[in-house]
Amino acid sequence: MEIETKVTSIDTIKPSSPTPISLQKHHLSFLDQMFAPILMPIVYFYSSNPKISKSQFSNHLKTSLSKTLSIYYPLAGRLVGNLYVDCNDAGVPFAEAEANCTLSQAVTNPNPQNTYKFAIPPKTLGLCMAVQATYFRCGGVAVAISMSHKVGDALSAFMLAKAWSSSSSTDSATPLPKFEAATYFPPQNIPVDVTASALTKEEHVVRIFTFPESEIAALRERYSDGGGRRPSRSEALTAFIWTRFITATGVRSDPLKTCALTHIVNLRGRVDPPMSEYSFGNILGVSRANPGAGDDGAELVRKMREAVKAVDGGGRNFMEENADLIGNEVVSLGFSSLVGFPGYEVDFGLGKPVWIGLGWIPFMNTVYFMDSKCGGNGIETIIILKKHDMDKLQASLVISTSKL
Repeated sequence: MEIETKVTSIDTIKPSSPTPISLQKHHLSFLDQMFAPILMPIVYFYSSNPKISKSQFSNHLKTSLSKTLSIYYPLAGRLVGNLYVDCNDAGVPFAEAEANCTLSQAVTNPNPQNTYKFAIPPKTLGLCMAVQATYFRCGGVAVAISMSHKVGDALSAFMLAKAWSSSSSTDSATPLPKFEAATYFPPQNIPVDVTASALTKEEHVVRIFTFPESEIAALRERYSDGGGRRPSRSEALTAFIWTRFITATGVRSDPLKTCALTHIVNLRGRVDPPMSEYSFGNILGVSRANPGAGDDGAELVRKMREAVKAVDGGGRNFMEENADLIGNEVVSLGFSSLVGFPGYEVDFGLGKPVWIGLGWIPFMNTVYFMDSKCGGNGIETIIILKKHDMDKLQASLVISTSKL
């Protein structure tokens, strides 16, 4: 069915306590400056609780968000160019909406093209954060937390959501965020329009593929080299999808093209001295491997590990050294693993989410790994490609997994 949502109200939620004057300018780091100022929604879907009314839940969300914003104060501010956030307590838009379907219809074999409908539109200039609560006909609800990629990465977004869900509980052990990224990665003079270069400007499709624990275990065994540690779940799945993508698209047949496999790397523990695991911002680097035509899965895993190991805490030279990724001479496929992030720990009083979806993904030739909603060690894989490439890859994935 065609899922539709209708916004019924929009409020502005401000921090419960004013931001001190000394903190009212949050400088962007160099790495923050490299991202476009677009909202990236993560949507949490919850079953209904007959003991909690819609108005009670709404008030709980707003009150606890207000408390959380006094800690995550930059998110209630407004972006100023590509330099800093004015932490002026302007507040976060909080929309409420109604869906024309049940929760089950939204999360059973979900269509990624529908997920963005549960969130405030992503191209909202100046905002650092927005929220939308969408109520289903069955009483379930979707809570879309949209944070600007200009101010933080996915780990920061999950950290914020976990803190928000805990803010009104008796859990006093919730760690405080550390806004220290600009100290480690001082900002530079980078124009705003440069950051939009990686956004998709052509037709693309997004599809979800779920790999159960048994299939991933078989891949890990297949790609083991007989010595050392076995590939991780993400490493094995990366090697599998990469080899299927290269084979299905036939890019190796073009002698003028080279192939690059990239992966997002968390830099928090790679700088000297190491940053806190609760450091907030875009604290990530990118590894790049250039697999050979004859590499098997085990060799591909080895090259991936070497590329990740080579990523230092600088993060400064990647764009210059890899400018060819933006052109047509290199066919790249980028991977980002959100496996193990605390998404399914985000409980606003309705229990754990029944599913977590990404609301808008504008980067072409990208693969995201997330924990499966079925639990266990399965992985949900979100892939963004041109349609003709996606059709070829999907057929290849189906054939290959049937042989595992």
